[in-house]
Amino acid sequence: MKVANLVGSRFKEKPSDCVIDSHALMVRGGYMKYVGNGIYSEFPTLRRVTSKIENIIRQEMDAIDGQEVLFPVVLPADLWDESGRYESVGSELLRFTDRNDARMVLGMTHEEAAVQLVREYAQSYTKYPFMIYQFQRKFRDEARPRAGMIRVREFTMKDAYSFHTSQEDLEKYYDVCYQAYNRIFQKAGIPEVVTVASDSGMMGGNISHEYMLLTPVGEDSIVLCEECDYRANMEAAANCVSGDKIGEQAELAMIETPDCKTIEDVCAFLHSDVESSCKAVVYQKASNGQFVVGFVRGDYEINETKLRNLVGEEIYPAEITEDSCLVAGYIGPYAISEEVEYYLDLTLQGIESMVAGANKEGYHYTGLNLNRDLKDVKYVDIAKVKAGSVCPCCGKPAITIKRGIEVGNIFQLGTKYTKAMNMTYTDENGELKNPIMGCYGIGVGRMAASICEAHHDEYGPIWPISIAPWEVEVCCLRADDEECKKVADDMYTGLQDAGIETIYDDRDVRPGAMFSDADLIGAPIRVVVSPRNLKESKVEITTRDKAVKEMVDLDKAKEYVIALRQKLFDDIASHVEAYQK
Repeated sequence: MKVANLVGSRFKEKPSDCVIDSHALMVRGGYMKYVGNGIYSEFPTLRRVTSKIENIIRQEMDAIDGQEVLFPVVLPADLWDESGRYESVGSELLRFTDRNDARMVLGMTHEEAAVQLVREYAQSYTKYPFMIYQFQRKFRDEARPRAGMIRVREFTMKDAYSFHTSQEDLEKYYDVCYQAYNRIFQKAGIPEVVTVASDSGMMGGNISHEYMLLTPVGEDSIVLCEECDYRANMEAAANCVSGDKIGEQAELAMIETPDCKTIEDVCAFLHSDVESSCKAVVYQKASNGQFVVGFVRGDYEINETKLRNLVGEEIYPAEITEDSCLVAGYIGPYAISEEVEYYLDLTLQGIESMVAGANKEGYHYTGLNLNRDLKDVKYVDIAKVKAGSVCPCCGKPAITIKRGIEVGNIFQLGTKYTKAMNMTYTDENGELKNPIMGCYGIGVGRMAASICEAHHDEYGPIWPISIAPWEVEVCCLRADDEECKKVADDMYTGLQDAGIETIYDDRDVRPGAMFSDADLIGAPIRVVVSPRNLKESKVEITTRDKAVKEMVDLDKAKEYVIALRQKLFDDIASHVEAYQK
């Protein structure tokens, strides 16, 4: 390929709508083009990257006995009715009707399609276990797409589904996939990816893990322990509190607190500590609008995912009106309306004398003791973890919070879908049973963008050689110079003949513009041919990460490039080998 013929323009200015570096560089570098909110077209350069990522994934999936299939993007709503997700999933699922008024959906995940594909095939225990996987476009109607390919509405995903006859067999294969995913990220050049325990969300199941690339621009909060290997997504991280007694018991009293509707205002007015206050966060059930209140200690934040899991259905931030049974700004657990479903967080345990809303306009209680003043007190974990908290694994106060981008996930789904969709098999005793499923996903475009985010400088991406759009770029600095052009042409042809993916820039442009484009293309190895260096019968060979910069004799240049390319691949292989040990 010649740069002159490469479809997609490269430019210097950072687009104003790009909030992270990878988005800006991939737009500037001619990788992608905005089509609509959260929707992009991919230029050839990005397709070469994503194709290589897909091939790495495919090799690993095939190596663990995966069988590639393809599901439709458009699915009948009946399948989602069977699983129950047509109603339970929110507006992220795009629903529509066709010309015959048949209800349809655009697939955002394909669990239903996977069950539908194999439920007639796998009616005997002799067919198990097996795993099927696909690469397919999906559509998720995100409310707030952001950061280019990091969070989009339309995307390509590899999703795999395994089927088993026992939980033991699922767990065994789950570990096999767990290790395969680690190898995928090693081979793709991002060994920085870590695994964290996660919440299964709408996918269902009891056990799940996410693969997170730690980066300050990540959209997820990751809870890590500095003393042990504990790692979890904020949504799933257990919040450990000491439960030690705070303060001394006092008489319950209702105090007028005019215009004090926030924790800060109340504590300032009463000259009390925020650690002895009770914060109310209010939601409503999507099914019937019933109020759900989560109470946490004043210095903590509610974990909406934990609360939603306890409620057992979708919830949304409440709208409290004058006719509501709640008084905004003055909500507390004592004497709260019986119409309200409420939960008390573990952080409230041990507070002997608490400040909380009195459920009356302009008033709060002081001296509230939950164990004394409420009946049948039950504490649950619904708060977000804070830095410095106690680790639930090692028990040390060594929790830190970092940001990360999710690049993969795996779930133990159990029988959630096979039971709902009546997929059964006959076991060795002649009894009908539901297969047990696992699910394993990787977003291909997001992975490409995440690698760019992890490996770039101010000039462009620094692609690992395993997924780089081209392995080598040859730059001819003077195409109007006969000798320079011939040497560069021969180098380009020779490298291609040697099976090396090479892009060639022989345009009549200034060296600065040529190097700027080369930085944006991000080939790991660059060969620069110029009249000045040819006077000494040499060419300049550099790596995109600037680790190598050598003047090499012209007659040895091709062999040098071949050896350097092999070294870069060997470095990645050594990471994989080190991980496996």
